[in-house]
Amino acid sequence: MRQSPPHPTPLIRLAIGVLSALALLTACGPKPDANGAGGGPGGGNGPPPEVGVITTGFAPVTLQTELPGRVEPVRVAQVRARVNGVVLKRLFTEGSEVKAGQVLFLIDPAPYQAALNSARAALGKAEANLAQARGQAERYRPLAEANAVSKQEYANVLTAQQQAAADVAAANAQLQIARINVGYANVAAPIKGRIGRALVTEGALVSAAEATQLALVQQTDIVYVNFTQSASQLQRLRKGAGDAAAAAGGVPVTILQDDGTPLPQRGTLLFSDVNVDPTTGQITLRAQVPNPGNSLLPGQYVRVRVAQSAPQRAMLVPQQAVTRGSSGDSVIVVGPGGKPAPRPVTIGAQHGTSWIVLEGLKEGESVVVDGFQKMMMPGAPVKPVPWTPAAAAGDAPAPAPATATATK
Repeated sequence: MRQSPPHPTPLIRLAIGVLSALALLTACGPKPDANGAGGGPGGGNGPPPEVGVITTGFAPVTLQTELPGRVEPVRVAQVRARVNGVVLKRLFTEGSEVKAGQVLFLIDPAPYQAALNSARAALGKAEANLAQARGQAERYRPLAEANAVSKQEYANVLTAQQQAAADVAAANAQLQIARINVGYANVAAPIKGRIGRALVTEGALVSAAEATQLALVQQTDIVYVNFTQSASQLQRLRKGAGDAAAAAGGVPVTILQDDGTPLPQRGTLLFSDVNVDPTTGQITLRAQVPNPGNSLLPGQYVRVRVAQSAPQRAMLVPQQAVTRGSSGDSVIVVGPGGKPAPRPVTIGAQHGTSWIVLEGLKEGESVVVDGFQKMMMPGAPVKPVPWTPAAAAGDAPAPAPATATATK
C-alpha cells in the first residue's frame, strides 16, 4: 500500500521562508561593476565625489626667520631730584607727551633763593674790596717808582689786590651755584617723549643725596627691538642678504602684532653684538622701527621677521593638504582617471598658512586640499574641482609674492 509524504514541520517552513527572502534581496541589490566595486558613492552606479584641489606650481618666495623680540625705547631718562626740598606742584599730565626743558615739578625754592641773594651780596662785597685794593695799588705805583715807599709795602698792596680779585672770582662761583640750585628747584624734562605716572606727590620730601626718582620719560616715536639669533643663522643672513641689504640701506625687518598681523611700518636691522653667548650660542641683534601712534610699547614682546635671502622660486601647498606624522609627511595627488593616491613629500619652511615643499611634487600636479571625508573607498575615482580658500572668497586682493617664515 502506497504511503503519502509527511507534511513539513513548522521549523522547516520557517527556514524555507528565510532562505527565500535572502534570495529575493540578493537579486534586487546593486550589481558590481567591471572593477568589482559595488554601488553607492564612488562606485560604478553613482557619480564620483568632488574634491577641492590645487595645481602645483612655483612662486617667488623670500626666506625669512621669525624670532621673539622685546621693544625698547630709543631714549630713556629718569627724572630725579637734584636739590633737597618739598615738592610743591606737579605740572604735567601723567601719560602725556612732554618736550625737552618742560617743567615737570616745582620744589620749594625759598631756601635756594635766599642762598642766591646771599651770594649776590657776597659778590658785591668782594667787588668793593677789589675796587679798594685796585685804587690803593694805583696810588702806590708812583710812590714806589720814586722810592718814596719801600718795595715790601708796594708788594703787600699788589698782593692784597690779587686776593681781592680772587675773592670776586670765588663769589661769582658761589653766585652761579646758587642760581643753578634755584633752577634745579624747577625740575624739567631732560628729553622729549612720553612721561609715565608721577612717582611722588605734592608735599613729598625729596633728596639730592638719594637722587629721589620723580618720573620716567621715554622717547617712543622710534623704538628698538632687541632679539637673539644663533651664530650660524646670522652667518647665513649676512651671506644671503649682504649685497641686497647694503644696496637698500640695511636688512629689513617686519614686526608682528599679537594677532599675527604685520605692522605697516618696517624696521631696519642696526647691528649685532660682538660676542656670542657661550651658554646658548646666541647673538643679540637690534632693529630700529618707526612707531607712530605708539603702537609698540616699551617692554612689549613681539615677533620679528628677518629676511634671510633674496626671493627664490619655491612650491607652496596649503597646510591642510599635508598629513604630518612620525613616519613622514604626505599629500594626496589625483592621478590619471581621477584616481587619488598618497604621495610622500619633504616639507621645508612655513609661509603663512602654507608649507614649502622641497621634494615629492612636480609642477602641474593636482593635490587634494578639501573633501577628504568624501573619499570613502581607497582608490575610488574622484572629480577634482579648483579649491578656493575661505579667506580668499569675495573681493580679496591678489596674493603678493610669497614669504617663507621659519619660526623659532
